[in-house]
Amino acid sequence: MTPMTTLAILLVTLVTMTVGCSDNGARELYMTAQFEERQNNVQHAKDLYQEITTKYPSSGYAKDAQARLTILNQGQPKQE
Repeated sequence: MTPMTTLAILLVTLVTMTVGCSDNGARELYMTAQFEERQNNVQHAKDLYQEITTKYPSSGYAKDAQARLTILNQGQPKQE
């Protein structure tokens, strides 16, 4: 294996690991925010949703977090 091939494999591995970790962090925050909503801790839920959109903007949870923020800022209850 050439040094360039080894470097390419290493970079792909690092990017894959970073994306996976990003989704895990976003997932944990999202689950916590949902729990906070169920406990009527709306401000804390909003803070967590905002953190997701800031820290993990390309994660799958960012779009859902933004939607929840919009709804909570309008004063609408969570739809289940």
